[in-house]
Amino acid sequence: MPQNNPGETPTEFLCPITGFLMSDPVVVASGQTFERISVQVCRNLGFAPKLHDGSQPDLSTVIPNLAMKSTILSWCNRKKVEHPRPPDYAYVEGVVRARMDKEPGTGNRVARSEILPPVAENSPSDYDSVMGAIRARSRNSISSSTSLPLHHHRPVTYSSSSEVFAGVSTSDYSSYPPMSEEEEEIYNKLRSANTVDHEQGLILLRKTTRSSESSRISLCTERLLSLLRSLIVSRYNIVQTNAAASLVNLSLEKPNKLKIVRSGFVPLLIDVLKSGSTEAQEHVIGALFSLAVEEENKMVIGVLGAVEPLLHALRSSESERARQDAALALYHLSLIPNNRTRLVRAGAVPMMLSMVRSGESASRILLLLCNLAACSEGKGAMLDGNGVAILVGKLREGGADSEAARENCVGALLTLSVGNMRFRGLASEAGAVEILTEIVESEGGSERLKEKAGKILQAMRGGEREFGEGAEAREWNRMLEASGLSRSQFQGGQKEGFAYSSQF
Repeated sequence: MPQNNPGETPTEFLCPITGFLMSDPVVVASGQTFERISVQVCRNLGFAPKLHDGSQPDLSTVIPNLAMKSTILSWCNRKKVEHPRPPDYAYVEGVVRARMDKEPGTGNRVARSEILPPVAENSPSDYDSVMGAIRARSRNSISSSTSLPLHHHRPVTYSSSSEVFAGVSTSDYSSYPPMSEEEEEIYNKLRSANTVDHEQGLILLRKTTRSSESSRISLCTERLLSLLRSLIVSRYNIVQTNAAASLVNLSLEKPNKLKIVRSGFVPLLIDVLKSGSTEAQEHVIGALFSLAVEEENKMVIGVLGAVEPLLHALRSSESERARQDAALALYHLSLIPNNRTRLVRAGAVPMMLSMVRSGESASRILLLLCNLAACSEGKGAMLDGNGVAILVGKLREGGADSEAARENCVGALLTLSVGNMRFRGLASEAGAVEILTEIVESEGGSERLKEKAGKILQAMRGGEREFGEGAEAREWNRMLEASGLSRSQFQGGQKEGFAYSSQF
């Protein structure tokens, strides 16, 4: 068995079930990462263990966590640690069975009918695999006498509505609480074989959940969600649009956000975003924004591939509301490090800098750049992409035309300046000192804006605090030695007004 020293290994690299360094990490539907074999054993035994924080993972879908695997291997290489190997199945089964004995409650059991098949190692993509799993789950709820066509790259489309809903029986939900009159009326219309009934049922659901918080909670049931999953990929535009709008309304309530994501909607929403009607795409973007607000959904939405289509919508959508919601969705997704890396690798930085330079300097885009500047890849892309000069230029030209936009522009510069000596030279060349000094000394503007501008000026001017014992300080020492100056001579030169230019 692999042996690890938990005291030296980052906790996030260890499987929550076995405690070993993960060799094949996978993300489950609830967002946690496990060793693949651990999930397989739990699914085979119909068991979902309680984690240290008291939560219970949803093991219904499995997506390879390639980013975590790469990070673990890089850490092993850096620490000269042997790469982890998959644990023995029998050993993991013993660990899980021991936990089952300690957690005998039936609440931790997972119904086999709710378990989706795992993603295959050689699948064409994570997205296609999840789509196939969701389609398989949809087929299980339909009469075996009904034949459904499957397409590899697109969601299911049907030649007639009767193919979708024929054979669905209320007995499928016998274990659920009885329906209210309100839910029953909508449910009967949505499960009908008549497209007109679908339209009427969705319009009623949309109207009922538009302003009523209690209705949004009471109508977010597995019965209605299962029907919405089919309707949201309908080939009829009016059906697809109203299904997407209804889902937006349901997603507004916090208790519903996790339930919707765990019901398998995200891959369907992404497919509509790529190829649905224009109005439906607008609602889908709003739904992804709403779902991304929930902390536990951010990882799953990013892993399932929402970043690139949202970036495309931000850049190309003709709808102002869709562009704003896409920016907000990306902002919330970028609050976790893995999604920042996905955004950078998808080309977000040059695209957003181009938007800022061309006048689209909405505060949301600048706020996104602040988040991306907080990761090393994002910071490097912004420095390489002339980001400092673009941001300083916007401040000088007054392009950041609102207080929020100005503050986010300065905030992005501040994030770039932290622990980065290359920033000093680029900011000096762009004339940042002059414009930031004006902000600090101006009578208008918020105190927070002035404080941020002052911190950037302080970072540019240097000082004792910047000559610590870190790698950056050692780099400075090497530069000074090469130039024949001592640290005190360099600092003295600064006090006497000598100028310097960074070579980074």
